[in-house]
Amino acid sequence: MTSLRFVEKLRDLVAGVDVVLSDIWGVVHNGLVAFPEACEALRGFRAQGGTVILITNAPRPADSVQRQLRKLDVADETYDAIVSSGDLTRHFIAEHPGRKLFRIGPERDNSIYRGLDAVPAPLEQAGYIVCTGLFDDESESAEDYREMMLQARERKLTLICANPDIVVERGDRLIYCAGAIAELYRELGGEVIFYGKPHRPIYERAMELAAERRGEAIQPNRVLAIGDSVRTDLAGAHNFGIDCLFVTRGIHAEDFEGIDQLDPASAKELFGHPPRALTRELRW
Repeated sequence: MTSLRFVEKLRDLVAGVDVVLSDIWGVVHNGLVAFPEACEALRGFRAQGGTVILITNAPRPADSVQRQLRKLDVADETYDAIVSSGDLTRHFIAEHPGRKLFRIGPERDNSIYRGLDAVPAPLEQAGYIVCTGLFDDESESAEDYREMMLQARERKLTLICANPDIVVERGDRLIYCAGAIAELYRELGGEVIFYGKPHRPIYERAMELAAERRGEAIQPNRVLAIGDSVRTDLAGAHNFGIDCLFVTRGIHAEDFEGIDQLDPASAKELFGHPPRALTRELRW
């Protein structure tokens, strides 16, 4: 394996690429402001005939994600479609109509239940748990849920994790996500079903949408994933058999401070399965 180098422009990597599967949070925006050059890069790829599918671990339906993007001035022309872990979670809930569930997460995520026969119930009465995040991600961590998770394990409840991310950027801070609670529950012996990256269903759905947009089957060797998380974006792309451009400005920024390239040993230590290339931020 050769050394991993930083590339400056997306255009230098997309010869022979038909589809880009791009992460949103950390690549397109940081939760508070959009990254204009990243948006321009995705639009540039589309302008030359490429298809952009945004894949996100947001625990909300795709239309809710789109509304957030619009509020951050990310134009609809930046992408062709959105696939969210919230959509996949909604599919699970829809397949269990009328079943009582215990909700963990902030009120802003309640759109995930919109239009579904989802019956909220206390933990003592619920048949399963849906976790979209922490009740208060500004002040809590997964440890605040340990007692709750122990009670859930005693009842042998399945936890549906609607966002496998452990942390995500919010401005210049990292905040905990649903994945932190889900991993704690799994460590305690509880059963967890994850929807979103790095798990295969979100990639399968993204490829279906890309094929619909292009009117043809999509070959994995003509797809490039873009993301900023080793655990979700890079691992998910590798497991699905597609290349990944890794953006270092996100949650792993401190690991790459002052680094211009990585030797093979360092790349393996940081990534396990290294990406195709590195970039500090997405530019066209």
